[in-house]
Amino acid sequence: MPLPELTEIAEKLPETVPFVGPEAIERKTGVKIRARIGANESGFGPSPKVLAAIREAAEGIWKYPDPENYELRVALANFHGIAPDEVTIGEGVDGLMGLIVRLFMEPGDVLLTSLGAYPTLNYHVVGHGGRLEFVPYQGAHEDLAALAEAAQRLKPRIVYVANPDNPMGSYWPAADIEKFIAAVPDETLIMLDEAYGELAPDDALPPIDTSKGNLLRLRSFSKAYGLAGIRVGYAIGPKKFIGAFNRVRNHFGVNRLAQAAAMAALADQDYLREAKANIAAARERIARIARDNGLTALPSATNFVAVDCGRDGDYATKILEQLALLGVFIRKPGTPGLDKHIRISVGPEADMALLAESLPKAIRAAQGGA
Repeated sequence: MPLPELTEIAEKLPETVPFVGPEAIERKTGVKIRARIGANESGFGPSPKVLAAIREAAEGIWKYPDPENYELRVALANFHGIAPDEVTIGEGVDGLMGLIVRLFMEPGDVLLTSLGAYPTLNYHVVGHGGRLEFVPYQGAHEDLAALAEAAQRLKPRIVYVANPDNPMGSYWPAADIEKFIAAVPDETLIMLDEAYGELAPDDALPPIDTSKGNLLRLRSFSKAYGLAGIRVGYAIGPKKFIGAFNRVRNHFGVNRLAQAAAMAALADQDYLREAKANIAAARERIARIARDNGLTALPSATNFVAVDCGRDGDYATKILEQLALLGVFIRKPGTPGLDKHIRISVGPEADMALLAESLPKAIRAAQGGA
């Protein structure tokens, strides 16, 4: 008896998870992860007021969440000085990326991005039958001039830029971002990923302006606000495009706890300032540990630090693997040219101390020592 068939697109896709989580490493190696500093989470956690809001909301968890995310949209609109119908809520930036691809790309359409940039976006594009075009990084930066030139030449449906950048932690000043936005053809949607925006220097983010008809800006509660596990993010843009999300989104996708947590996090800007100070101090701690071990830490505008291991990608991978065997979870870029780096997320002092203890051991093992 014939069985149901997958779509032609799905049939050709590999069964893959874009990220290897620390849980998978524990299952594979049998080693307990003691320092979870690889996924760009905030080990400092959310505000105590957020935890209180989650506990209070838990009593109503038997109810469906508000499918309009109304209170959170109003809170974000007031915070950014925009209208509520110029912001939409999604299951983190990852979920919003999938919706944007679904809204703007037909099979065979092109998305332009940087070679080595955030891989989940590529996963969504390929999953919808789209085609990826790449521009190499310029050192540790996405190459804005080359991306703009390629956008003018290829006329892609979407061009993607992250500012600050993942996986390198670099950023472009707002003036450069605005110049890039002006250079992209009007018929190409600009997906500006600002997931690390709260951690960026003051000169990094252009003012919020929803009048630009081909720009969507993505923000997250996963990073500075410490809510990676609850999955809530948002997109800002013109009403026409924000309204279009209602055509395809999962209207119950952002649960009651996520909505309550995000509103409490947004309201507690004092805690955000404290978290940012802790993150900045931890970045400096990582940089010192890297220098103490003969490695080079790159400047970072995020909650992680890219560290140049000084050799090639294979050597950096060996350091990563040896750290995992010591219970320290980190990640690294996989693209040639970027792959000589490891990427270490910030964390509390206990995690930093374990990194300081483990990194020289991992380096010796990677070099073939005892």
